[in-house]
Amino acid sequence: MSHEHVSNTKRIWTVFGLLSVITIVEVIFGILKPDVLHMNSFMSMSLLNWLFIILTLVKAYYIVWAFMHMEGEKSTLKNAVVLPVIFLILYLLFILLTEGNYIYEVFKNSTIKWNF
Repeated sequence: MSHEHVSNTKRIWTVFGLLSVITIVEVIFGILKPDVLHMNSFMSMSLLNWLFIILTLVKAYYIVWAFMHMEGEKSTLKNAVVLPVIFLILYLLFILLTEGNYIYEVFKNSTIKWNF
């Protein structure tokens, strides 16, 4: 029994291209900061920040999908890996938004001045 070596060059370039395009889009939005996204907010955070979070999650998911070879696994293993990570990310976002908004309101409405 011999295994035939399959070249993954096309797949590697596809992953590289997709991750590069997403990163370039993030950098362009970070440099330009369009007022439509930067000045409008949703759940106490600007739409631009939401865009960065979503694009970063897409990149992280694709990295796991491609480099950890999750596309070929059974659905139970996929769920065992992906669902806890999704829950953790949502939990951390909740803490970030809740605590960040609280700290902002404390400094905004008090005599304590920003020292950082």
